[in-house]
Amino acid sequence: MDLINNFYGGWRHLMDDLSDPRTKDWPLMSSPFPTIAISLSYAYFVKVLGPRLMENRKPFELRRVLIVYNAIQVVFSAWLFSEACLAGWLTHYSYRCQPVDYSRSPMAMRMASGCWWYFFSKFTEFFDTLFFVMRKRYDQVSTLHVIHHGIMPVSVWWGVKFTPGGHSSFFGLLNTFVHIVMYGYYLLAAMGPKVQKYLWWKKYLTLLQMVQFVLVMLHAFQLLVSNECNYPIAFAYFIGAHAVMFYFLFSNFYKRAYATRKQKEKEDQLLLNNGNLESEPNKNIEPHLSTYQTANGKTSFYQAVGKTVEDSYSTTRHRVYVGSINN
Repeated sequence: MDLINNFYGGWRHLMDDLSDPRTKDWPLMSSPFPTIAISLSYAYFVKVLGPRLMENRKPFELRRVLIVYNAIQVVFSAWLFSEACLAGWLTHYSYRCQPVDYSRSPMAMRMASGCWWYFFSKFTEFFDTLFFVMRKRYDQVSTLHVIHHGIMPVSVWWGVKFTPGGHSSFFGLLNTFVHIVMYGYYLLAAMGPKVQKYLWWKKYLTLLQMVQFVLVMLHAFQLLVSNECNYPIAFAYFIGAHAVMFYFLFSNFYKRAYATRKQKEKEDQLLLNNGNLESEPNKNIEPHLSTYQTANGKTSFYQAVGKTVEDSYSTTRHRVYVGSINN
């Protein structure tokens, strides 16, 4: 019992005495457990409950919804980015070492408020996955996707609770900029074939994410060498460790989605040039069935073409938006 009392006393001391008093009464800021519960519920819904509810239903057609949603996210991200810039990062913040301003000055409160709204934006991004589930794009609800979206609200909560502003808010600055580009891309992709033909740069979104994490790592870990502003070093480890984890997750995704596929295309072209693949149209699609034979109610030709189109989109998030025009 003494151990429990000591633990509870230490927890209350951490939450009540060591946290930022300005944010303790803001929505969801009294304790991390509501945020943890929401994130766990999100993961359960998109991985278990959602697919079960959609099992006997047709996919929803959400093209207009996606256009509106992505437009709102672009505007929201642009506002968050401008707040981070105007409240500190383009005015008086130091990129070398920036302490948290815990005063109630207008600029300090503007930065703290911006940090809370950034925290709130992590919940709005859950809709990315909910739309995948509603459209039965379950292959897009990958481990990377769920981890990335599910862990972010919990991670950002600690920053808003203890350090709303200062050095670690650099991550929010970069992340909101990346989201302007990312949701702008998805907005254009949802508009149909006339726009999609100009979206050749989709793979660079992942590269942009990886560059973001490298910059966050360098910015956070520099405090391990010199911390002149006495910024809480635990948060430097915390932010830097997240950047390292996400960098390797996104790097692995990029290799599987683009580098491996490009290598496969080169190998197929080499086989074709060497005469090991037939160059006659449709010759290599299904060598054991003619185009007049049927399998599962489709001719083998259309079955193979359908699989080819499906595979071509299976490694990119933008498929949910591109696919909307076909439903």
